[in-house]
Formats: sequence, structure tokens, C-alpha cells
Amino acid sequence: MNAKPNETVIANARIVLADRVIEQGWIALASGKIAEIGEGKAPAGAEDAGGDLVTPGLIELHTDHLEAHYVPRPKVFWDPIAAVISYDGQLATSGITTVLDSLRVWREDGAEEVDGRAGILAKAITAARDDNLLRADHFLHLRCEIPMPSVVEEAKELIDRPDIRLMSLMDHTPGQRQFRDEVKLRDYYRGKGAGMTDAQLDELFAKRFAYQQAYAANNMREIVALAHEYRIPLASHDDTTDENVADAVRDRVAVAEFPTTMEAARGLKDAGIDILMGAPNVVRGGSHSGNIAAVDLAREGLLDILSSDYIPSSLLMAALQLPVVAPAIDLPSAIRTVTKAPAEAVGLSDRGEIAVGKRADLIRVHVAGNVPVVRSVWREGRRVA
Repeated sequence: MNAKPNETVIANARIVLADRVIEQGWIALASGKIAEIGEGKAPAGAEDAGGDLVTPGLIELHTDHLEAHYVPRPKVFWDPIAAVISYDGQLATSGITTVLDSLRVWREDGAEEVDGRAGILAKAITAARDDNLLRADHFLHLRCEIPMPSVVEEAKELIDRPDIRLMSLMDHTPGQRQFRDEVKLRDYYRGKGAGMTDAQLDELFAKRFAYQQAYAANNMREIVALAHEYRIPLASHDDTTDENVADAVRDRVAVAEFPTTMEAARGLKDAGIDILMGAPNVVRGGSHSGNIAAVDLAREGLLDILSSDYIPSSLLMAALQLPVVAPAIDLPSAIRTVTKAPAEAVGLSDRGEIAVGKRADLIRVHVAGNVPVVRSVWREGRRVA
């Protein structure tokens, strides 16, 4: 048997299916989809994968890493389309074939970062996509900081875009959720750019408290209603208490991003909400904010989805580490946290697993010690890296 014309065949691969691993198998790709999967000897003319892993392309729901390309230094704004292309290349070579670009949709007086520039970046993503400059498939994730005065207005300016797949409900008011420990929050702000003095932080925190009191309750109602009206899945963020969990259930969120306590994670899981944690948390062995470790949730069966957050390469690294640090998780289960589970959470049912008829979004991975190397990337059957 020979490979058919206009068909790509990848052979001699460890193929990670949704529920098992084919130790020596082959995959045929045709017309952008997976046409056939086999074990043992492949058709003649196949590409030899050298025994490497072949998995579905990774799916990323929450990364704000684009911001680092757009504002590479404080007060330095790069060409937005060039920033998108650079960021996209890093995603692809990290094995990410589908990404939800997380954009801040609020403005803050005096901020000189990416606040208030979601529209600029969204237009740049569209322009790069329309000109066929992107390797990964890009959608949008609107990060809504609920206490901010302009968050509803900003969200409404973007809400009718067809590429929005997720909206998150965030509240970073000092003393709660991610930054219950005010000392850690002060350390975080001091480490950004040139840093801030205690007097400046006192002023900032006072403003944040005032914003929460004045705007949070009404903004929450409006953002939730907007998401439901446009049928966009919602994510909660940094759930910590039983009250936070109850709010998530009330708002019908689909995904809980980065819960900070075991108690909150258990409550979310009991409510049938998918739990997303940071891949850097797994790789580093803990949270940079001092909250619950993702590995502890994995060991308790409370981890559904991983996100690279701020380091694209961490997504694959963390997935491959999960079976080591949480032995009850086998390789197919670990790979599902970065493929099938995130796809299903945002309604992308055409991808996320190696199965006949699914999109031919695949990566070939060589593992050297503890470091995975992405050797090849296919998106809809076309090699993009």
C-alpha cells in the first residue's frame, strides 16, 4: 500500500490518542483532516517520525503573552501586526495550534502598558489572519477587570466579533482572591518596570478599593448578561471562597481559571465547572503568588485544563510532567488537559484529539530528558513549523 496523492502520512510514531497510546503507528492526513490511523507498518512514502510522540496540536485558552511582544519594554510600543506575528511564531514552535489571545478590555488612568489597547491588538490579529501570516488558529479571550469604570464600554466595542470564544470575570482588588496577601501584591508591583514606591502603591490600592465599591456589582451584572446574550462561555478567575464559587455557579461559568484554594477547587468541581490551572505552576512546582499548587489539584483529580499563561513553552512541558508528579494521570489523560478538554470547554468540537475526521492539527515531539522539543507542527494538514 502506498500513500495516496495529496496525502501526508506520518509513520513510526508514538501516537497519543484520547484514551490510549499507539506505540508504533501511522497517521494519514488528507484535505486538512485526519483520514486514517493505523498500527505497525505504514504505507510506502510515509514520513518517518523516528519514534517521536505525535499528539494533537495544543489548545491554549488563556495567554496574555502577546502583551510582552507589543510592549517589550516599559513605554515601548511595537508595531502591533509585527508583534502578533512574532508571538504567533513562538506559539507554533511551542506546539500550540489553536490559541485564545487574552486581551485586557479596560482602561486605567495613568497606566502606560496595554490597558485600553484591546481594539488595536484585535485589529492586528484580524489583519495578520486575513493576510495569511499566522501559523496558529487565533480566537479572542476578553479579560474583563470587573471593578474598572470602562470595562463594560470596552467589552461592548468588541463583543460582536465572531472570533470571541471566552470572557473572564476578574477582580484584582488588593486583599482578595489571587492577592489576599498584600505584601505579595506590593512585591509584584515593585517588580514591574521601574517599580513603585510604597506611597504610590498606597494611592493605587486606595483607588482600586474605591473602584470596587463604586462599579463592581453593576459591571458584573452587565458583563455576565453580555456574555449570555452573545452565547460566549464565561470564566471565573482566582476563586478563593465558598462565596466566589457560589457566584461562579450563579453566573453559569464554564471554566474556573486559577482557583487559589483546595476548598474552592472542590466546590467548583462539584458544580461541574472545568478547572484551569497554569502550566508554569506545574513546571515550577508551585504558584508565584503563594496560592495552591496545580500539582496538588492534579493529585486530587481537580485539574481539567492547563494554560501556558505567560510562557508558551510551559504548556507541553507541564503536560508531559503530569504523569510523573501525579501518577494517577496517564499520558493520554495529561495530553487531554492541553488538547481535548480546552477544545470542548469553548465549543471547538472539530479538534483536540487524534481521530478520523478531526482537523489535522498535530505536533511531533522529541523528549530529551525533561525538555520536550517540538520538531514539526501541522495545522489542518499543512506544515507550519
